[in-house]
Amino acid sequence: MRVLNPAPALPLPGTCFTRPATRAIITRQSQILLLYTQRYDDYTLPGGGVDAGESLTDALVREVKEETGARSVTNIAPFGVYEEYQRWHKPDFDNVHIVSHCYLCEICGEFDEPDMEHYEINNGMRPQWVEIAEAIAHNEAVLANSDKQGQSLLRETRLLKLIATELMKLNF
Repeated sequence: MRVLNPAPALPLPGTCFTRPATRAIITRQSQILLLYTQRYDDYTLPGGGVDAGESLTDALVREVKEETGARSVTNIAPFGVYEEYQRWHKPDFDNVHIVSHCYLCEICGEFDEPDMEHYEINNGMRPQWVEIAEAIAHNEAVLANSDKQGQSLLRETRLLKLIATELMKLNF
C-alpha cells in the first residue's frame, strides 16, 4: 500500500509498541462521512484499532458500523497507509507507533444507531456528512487556535486534504 505521509514518520525516544488501525473514506459528491467530536471540536475519519486476530478489512467494517451505524460496508479498496509516532500516556510504553490503513469504501442501505464505546459517547462523538472543504477549514482553525490538539488532528487534516485533492479534485 502506498505511503500517505508527507515525510517519513520518525520514531520518538523511549519504548514503543505498534498499533495497527483502519480509517474509512466514504464520500458522496463533495461530502464525506466523518465523526464530529464535541469535546475536541474536530472532524475525523471513522475507524480505529485492529483487535488481535482481526483482519484489517474486518476491523474497518466493524469500526464503520460501530461509529456510524451503517449496516452495509461494500467496495472496500486500499487508499494508503499513514504512519505516526505519538506519546503514550499509559504504563509500560513511552510511545505508540500508529499505522493507519486507509480504505475507500461505500455504504448502502439503512443506518442503525451507532454503537460507540463509552468514551466516544462521553466525548460527544457523532457521525455527520459534511462538505470536505468545510471539515478541512474547521480542523485547520482548531489546529491554529488550540494547543490541546496533537498529532491525531494533524493526521486527520492531512488525510482530508489528500482525499479532497485526489478524489474530489479540489485545490488544497
